[in-house]
Amino acid sequence: MGSLLKVRQYGDPCLRQKSVLVEEIGVPERMLIQAMVQTMHEDKGIGLAAPQVGINKRIFVIDIGDGPMVFINPKIINAEGASVLEEGCLSIPEALVKVERPEKIRVQYRDEDNKLFERDFDELQARVIQHENDHLDGKMIVDYATEEELAKWKKKLEEIEKEKK
Repeated sequence: MGSLLKVRQYGDPCLRQKSVLVEEIGVPERMLIQAMVQTMHEDKGIGLAAPQVGINKRIFVIDIGDGPMVFINPKIINAEGASVLEEGCLSIPEALVKVERPEKIRVQYRDEDNKLFERDFDELQARVIQHENDHLDGKMIVDYATEEELAKWKKKLEEIEKEKK
């Protein structure tokens, strides 16, 4: 069975737009979140942002193996440390880019029940949250790539863009 929602691929203009704040969390948002979690799991991802499914709202979901978490209108309010790891993205199949990110972050966000949280995250969870949060601002892993990495992925990125059209 294919994914519930279609994951937008590199080159889709939706992936480069800044997402808008979610004003209200109602039935449509909860249905979207449910579909996003299902799509993320079916596509074997560990995070999925609303722009990746064509919806420019500040929502993303993550699941690094301990159950899905929902982030609505997230704000990273503190960051410390730094580490570099390779990251992949459901919107850029097969591409892996080395990305330097803070190791620990504090995030303020709402969940699907409109509860406000302020929590600290580290390691993989912190990285996935930052990756998905980038999507909400129209930023992708290729924006972190060195000239050498971009040259290596140029042909693949062009293929992804062509397939999309």
